[in-house]
Amino acid sequence: MTRLAVRSLVVLFLAVASPFLVAGGGGAKLNASSSSSPLYGIEFPPFNAGVADGGCDGKLMVQGVEEVSRSPSLKLHMTHRSAAEAAAAGRTRKESFLDSAGKDVARIHTMLRRVAGAGGGRAATNSTPRRALAERIVATVESGVAVGSGEYLVDLYVGTPPRRFQMIMDTGSDLNWLQCVPCLDCFEQRGPVFDPAASLSYRNVTCGDPRCGLVAPPTAPRACRRPQSDPCPYYYWYGDQSNTTGDLALEAFTVNLTAPGASRRVDDVVLGCGHSNRGLFHGAAGLLGLGRGALSFASQLRAVYGHAFSYCLVDHGSSVGSKIVFGDDDALLGHPRLNYTAFAPSAAAAADTFYYVQLKGVLVGGEKLNISPSTWDVGKDGSGGTIIDSGTTLSYFAEPAYEVIRRAFVERMDKAYPLVADFPVLSPCYNVSGVERVEVPEFSLLFADGAVWDFPAENYFVRLDPDGIMCLAVLGTPRSAMSIIGNFQQQNFHVLYDLQNNRLGFAPRRCAEV
Repeated sequence: MTRLAVRSLVVLFLAVASPFLVAGGGGAKLNASSSSSPLYGIEFPPFNAGVADGGCDGKLMVQGVEEVSRSPSLKLHMTHRSAAEAAAAGRTRKESFLDSAGKDVARIHTMLRRVAGAGGGRAATNSTPRRALAERIVATVESGVAVGSGEYLVDLYVGTPPRRFQMIMDTGSDLNWLQCVPCLDCFEQRGPVFDPAASLSYRNVTCGDPRCGLVAPPTAPRACRRPQSDPCPYYYWYGDQSNTTGDLALEAFTVNLTAPGASRRVDDVVLGCGHSNRGLFHGAAGLLGLGRGALSFASQLRAVYGHAFSYCLVDHGSSVGSKIVFGDDDALLGHPRLNYTAFAPSAAAAADTFYYVQLKGVLVGGEKLNISPSTWDVGKDGSGGTIIDSGTTLSYFAEPAYEVIRRAFVERMDKAYPLVADFPVLSPCYNVSGVERVEVPEFSLLFADGAVWDFPAENYFVRLDPDGIMCLAVLGTPRSAMSIIGNFQQQNFHVLYDLQNNRLGFAPRRCAEV
């Protein structure tokens, strides 16, 4: 009898919120001779090279720099809020995780509507940069959850003087936005709301500016009577109860570089100044869009830092930050276990935000499951296909693939672990009380170009202590819906979005050490 391939699930717990720091109202003064700042996560360089927008195509040009020499990437801080905040809110780990699954459902519905072209969001345009500097940006990524949600947070400094804000990192959307004064209808936010009047570099995009056409207007848009002076209103929706409405603006972002003590100010980044914001963002200051569209942070900075960005997501329960890097990461590129799979095209222009990959199959216990190849195809109407997404917590597979996966785990799991019947949402679930090291079947994704993504047990099973219950952290979507590789499965992998070569890279790493 063939020995079943298994992996061990040791001490895995779910945590969904943690305290995180947000800078106060005071900002730092740019100082040409200063190499450091008392602000957490930022150091000022001896110069600040501005970057100006080159037009409505989203291309950026460096100002005041005749020749550009190779310098390190841009790196941003990223975190995931841990269990302390959930405990303070009186939420159990089980409640928080199930709440994340519920919020995923609203997000998936929005994705499907966007693919079907049933609403606003953004115009699907892409740009080719005029130049690519070798300088790379780096920021910290924190494991975090907005009152039980499973998002990751990125530290950014916005405005002049620069003030620190933590924004949700989202590869499934394009618009960058912050809650703005005056806040007419806003969710609870940790730290001060962004005040345009307090920033010397803030200016509105006018309704006559071509960039205004990249966002959807509100349901009842204002008439553009003075194209050169009237602001550009926008409306951007995410889920059934999640949206932001405000004015499109241009603002300066100050970001860290990978060189010690170096940072750079990037001017005229398109930003949504949200005056009415509702939904699933509680605690964060706004959202950083990293999709493929022209308005995303990754696309706007592509002319400066190149066609690649990467991130490494810490454990959901970790209070330690890791990094998101814009530009090449030499340590990642030299990783001996770095694998690539090609990005797949989407059939619908409205889906150009998303990063599609082409799945071929799923392996459980080392055996390829009997799933029809057509399950993974993208339909002519844009339905189906598989995306990788940082803003969805769990992974979702289209029916009937999910049922085959679920059944495979039930059949291959050690019978020493009793099945838990009627556990809400997740299935299968097992009683593993008192078991320190749980053995589970191996789980891998097989791509059409032959690449294989092998996951450790803690990336597809979640242990809900102190209940002593362990569940498969995978769910299903309707038969015609897309499949999604969520952030829970991406934990402790360095994931590379290489748009120059149109491919996704992934390598196992301890993200808290990146």
